[in-house]
Amino acid sequence: MTLRIQHIRNFCIIAHIDHGKSTLADRFLEITGAVEPDKIKPQYLDLMDLEREKGITIKAQAVRMFYSFKGIHYELNLIDTPGHVDFSYEVSRSLAACEGAILLVDASQGVEAQTIGNLNLARENNLVIIPVINKIDLPTARPEEVRDEIVEILDVEPNDILYCSAKTGEGVKKLLDAVIQRVPPPEANLGDPLKALVFDSTYDPYRGVVAFVRVVTGEIKEGEEILMMAEGTACCAESLGFFTPQMKPSRSLGPGEVGFVATGIKDVSKIPVGDTLTHVKRSAEFPLPGYKKPKPVVFAGFYPVDNRDYEQLKDALAKLQLNDSSFVFEPEKSQALGFGFRCGFLGVLHMEIVRERLEREYDLEIIITAPNVIYKAVDKAGNAIDVKNPSEMPPSNKILKIEEPYASVLIITPGEMVGPVMELCSQKRAVFKNMEYISANRVELSFDMPLSEMVANFYDQLKSRSRGYASMDYEIIGFRESHLVKLEILVHGEVIDAFSSIVPKELAQSRGRELVKKLKRYIPRQLFEVALQASVGGKIIARENIPARKKDVTAKCYGGDITRKRKLWEKQKAGKKRMKMVGRVEVPQEAFIAVISGESQE
Repeated sequence: MTLRIQHIRNFCIIAHIDHGKSTLADRFLEITGAVEPDKIKPQYLDLMDLEREKGITIKAQAVRMFYSFKGIHYELNLIDTPGHVDFSYEVSRSLAACEGAILLVDASQGVEAQTIGNLNLARENNLVIIPVINKIDLPTARPEEVRDEIVEILDVEPNDILYCSAKTGEGVKKLLDAVIQRVPPPEANLGDPLKALVFDSTYDPYRGVVAFVRVVTGEIKEGEEILMMAEGTACCAESLGFFTPQMKPSRSLGPGEVGFVATGIKDVSKIPVGDTLTHVKRSAEFPLPGYKKPKPVVFAGFYPVDNRDYEQLKDALAKLQLNDSSFVFEPEKSQALGFGFRCGFLGVLHMEIVRERLEREYDLEIIITAPNVIYKAVDKAGNAIDVKNPSEMPPSNKILKIEEPYASVLIITPGEMVGPVMELCSQKRAVFKNMEYISANRVELSFDMPLSEMVANFYDQLKSRSRGYASMDYEIIGFRESHLVKLEILVHGEVIDAFSSIVPKELAQSRGRELVKKLKRYIPRQLFEVALQASVGGKIIARENIPARKKDVTAKCYGGDITRKRKLWEKQKAGKKRMKMVGRVEVPQEAFIAVISGESQE
């Protein structure tokens, strides 16, 4: 068994989005013969159409390949990781299952923000890093400049950097040789109690939750009773095996091996990513380090356009949750949009992925409210309250302080774009931390920014200000006290909860004015005057009036004394006054959609 472990290499590829990670994985599959050349297709390991269209990896995949080097057969386990920052926890668990990482950098784009973010994660897991410059076949490639950037960031020798073109296959075999030479084999002892890291999971309607595992110590066999150490879930290893990349059954998985375990459990939350799998009878004393439950940080309301689709939406969300335990939802009701769900996500991209899957896979039309974050309100009695929805915020006279989540944001941009990028960050209440040149014309900027400002269309504005050249990575760093207030909108004296929002105190008046002006465009005129007001803590800070729709009651008067007309006008005035006292304004759905969905783009 010891000899067998010496011939195992577990590694992953980390890169910024669109730097060629999936294409390089395709070449590995071709060269090692894991997939026949006539069957391989671009982005082979990206199973969803959505992944192919967006050019990103959403779900981690694993594949076992066999490769001969100097006459010795080696087992290579490639764990393909998501590239986007929203899925950084999945990336960290995938890295924990490896001993080495290929750091892939585009020869034309150079080092980007998520390259550095993923590099830091790899270093935290003490991985051997193999720097590789990809896309050297492009006319716009600048390998020497990119090499200097990598040397500066990684502090490596220029000769340690490899060059390849994943598209043409140039240099890929040399890279596989380097994986065998540089990445160490796993360290393990078959006699130790079983410890296996769950680095991902998926749901199969017949086999239940299928856990993707890396066995660290011990051995797992088919039919054995197993236990999830953090969650406390006990189940049976109904079947197990490895990926070729299709699931291939096996009788056992030993130390250092990567594979899958089908559990028969129907709830994916019972086997969370990052948990440690061990035997029920001879369990390990301590779990593997680093486990934490991924917490949603961005929340939005999902409502069906047609209320008759409510049950269908509920079923669709439940099915999506089976494959994605980091996504949460609970029922809620809106005054205008009817019954829907409050959904929690790891980030804005995660929200977009769920929305597109609902529309494509389940043929649903949905309305999404503007994304918001969790705030912590502390009342005067010292009790902390999690506020997921502005309507849950206690009255201002009962609040001692409000805290909001902050993110540490890393932006890499060309030197000439520094001014516009810093101006944008200043508008978003970001606190400047550091600026560093990583090459002659590439600048790394660091900020601490409120997460609420970041989810409100910040990435699109960053791309616009930098002409598409800037890249961004972020990490949640905790809560900080801020001067925030609850902004309420009153229509004809009645508070409309769906329009409530939590905003910085200094921006409340301008935001309130924007909202009432927008509502004035969408709410039709009534038979009486309607007041639209923005309020903070019971104080009106902005107002717009929708004038009454008048009928010409004197149209039937032809000539004659003016007193007849005056009498009719006074009668109309009294009637409108009575109507204003008892009248209710029905806010049309278009107004809710325009304000709720478009608020973040204002």
